[in-house]
Amino acid sequence: MRRLLLLSPLLLFALGCGVVQSSEDEAADAAREAARKAGERLYGQSPRTAEEVGRSAAGIDGVEVLRVRGTSTHDGDGIDVVVRTSGSAYDGWLAPEEVTVQRCFAVRVSPKSEWGEAPRDVDCPDSPPQAFAPPPEAPPLPYEELRAKLPRVPEGGRVDEAEVRRTLAALDLHPGIRSEVKADGGMVGVLLSVRGNGFDAQDCLLARVAPGDTEVWVPSRIQRMPGEGGCAVGNALGPQPSSR
Repeated sequence: MRRLLLLSPLLLFALGCGVVQSSEDEAADAAREAARKAGERLYGQSPRTAEEVGRSAAGIDGVEVLRVRGTSTHDGDGIDVVVRTSGSAYDGWLAPEEVTVQRCFAVRVSPKSEWGEAPRDVDCPDSPPQAFAPPPEAPPLPYEELRAKLPRVPEGGRVDEAEVRRTLAALDLHPGIRSEVKADGGMVGVLLSVRGNGFDAQDCLLARVAPGDTEVWVPSRIQRMPGEGGCAVGNALGPQPSSR
């Protein structure tokens, strides 16, 4: 018993040293997790330039972009982004103190990368965080003009797809606006959209010309998120629930 009592202070001291080390390790793990989540935010299959990827990474809270290598996500091994993140943990039992560390990681952005792929630990470059110019402003979608000029077909009438296409051509759309027209079941659907960044809600307009019913609307935000299919011409012909 006496031997155990004598060893107790040494054991506590050893555990205390271990807590200091593990706190730093926990803080580093938190920084690594922040970089991994940034990689998830940057993940996607759409082609993007190094500038676009760097700008997106710099817009993530708690992430500093120190270096961007590569030209396009679809060229070679894609794009490597060196980011600096921070992580925190608490040290001590009776009076815990916060331990914060900063670490740098390389995040790969490529269609070949995997969702949740672990970032690589790298040395922090001796350079300030990179700044990126704001993205070019997307052209406005002609909601009112489209609504006013699409043909109105009486009930029992026939929708002319060629007339709908001529209407779109007469709008003289901005080159950055993509249009798509599809006919099905006696109706004609229209999609007008601009390219999104692959993360935020995309800007698009849907329209449907049917006998006795011509509508133009913007899908709900959740339907316009990447992968939700709201900005598809099929959604004009058969709207998804809560898309209007």
